[in-house]
Amino acid sequence: MQDSNTNLMIFQVQEVIEFISRQITLLPGDVVLTGTPHGVGTFRDPSIYMKDGDVVVVEIEKVGRLINPCKIV
Repeated sequence: MQDSNTNLMIFQVQEVIEFISRQITLLPGDVVLTGTPHGVGTFRDPSIYMKDGDVVVVEIEKVGRLINPCKIV
């Protein structure tokens, strides 16, 4: 539902990492969450939510792709 890339961020990745690094030490494996791009299902009309069997794909160019199935319990 959402499709974006870092070119559309308000602050560039380097700026975000620099800002965070002033406060804490980032270690290998740390994840920096920056929010969500447009297209969030709750603000659609009608709202759209994830359901059992949906798949979440997160891809970083030249790094790889993480694919997770959604299981509602």
